[in-house]
Order: sequence, then C-alpha cells, then structure tokens
Amino acid sequence: MTNSSKRIAVYAGSFDPLTNGHMWMIHEGTKLFDQLVVAIGTNPDKKYTYSLDQRLAMLKESVGKISNVKIDTFQNMYLVKYAKKIGAQYILRGLRNSSDCTYEQGMANVNRDIDSSITTVVLMPPRDLCEISSSMIKGLIGVDNWRQIIKQYVPSPVLKKL
Repeated sequence: MTNSSKRIAVYAGSFDPLTNGHMWMIHEGTKLFDQLVVAIGTNPDKKYTYSLDQRLAMLKESVGKISNVKIDTFQNMYLVKYAKKIGAQYILRGLRNSSDCTYEQGMANVNRDIDSSITTVVLMPPRDLCEISSSMIKGLIGVDNWRQIIKQYVPSPVLKKL
C-alpha cells in the first residue's frame, strides 16, 4: 500500500494528562485507519499542568508500542493545516456530551472551510468513559486516597507519573 492510499488520521489534544477516554479513542482509531497520528497540540495562550516533555513521555509509555500509531507534536498551526502537512485525510474527534457535539460541529465546519479535503470523523465513547476529562483528573489529585480513585480513569504509566 503506497502512502497516498493509506488512510491516515490525526487525533490531537493537549493530553494534560492522558486519560482512559483518550486511550479508547486511540484504540478505536487504530481499527479505523491504517495510521493514527496522535499529536499533542501546543497553544501559547493555554496554561498546562504538565510540560510538553512530560505529556510526550506519558503518551509514549501508554501507546508507543501500538504498531500503527505515530506520536507527534505541533504548535502555532490550525489542526486542519497540520493534518494536511502530514498527509492525513482525516481528523479524529470524540464526543462526550451535547456540549462537545455543538463545539465539534462548529470546528468541523470551520475546518471544512479551511480545507475541504480533510474529513472529520467523530466517535462517541462508551458511557463509562464519557465523564472522564483531563480537567476532572487534575481536580481529583491531592485529596485523601486520590491515587486509588484516579487509577480507574488513567492508564497505569500516567498514574505513575502523577
């Protein structure tokens, strides 16, 4: 299969930190696409809890052994432009709730306006993963017995780093 005939998707996020919801998206994406580029986007206006190097390490330890996953970073670039740059035809996104749906619909429309050759594919995670977010994880850290609570929401390499 030539590179031009491969189905390549990019799944981007801040992964601050990586959650089991992200992991579900990655595993599903590897079933749908020949190659899934999991990319950490950096936004100079956003305050991150974990450094880019820490987030990359957590991602590599959690998904680095999956054969059709490539890990990358990008900054100061629209996601749709990054997708085009790396030869991806698809952007993979997840919907946890109705607010996500409204937001993702708007983003898909803007991305289509910027480059109509890139298709947004949206997946809905199972019910038990819908409430998990990086912000929720960070909010649980530090309270008595927090590791016991959080271990059900993040991959084990991430729990070790937290």
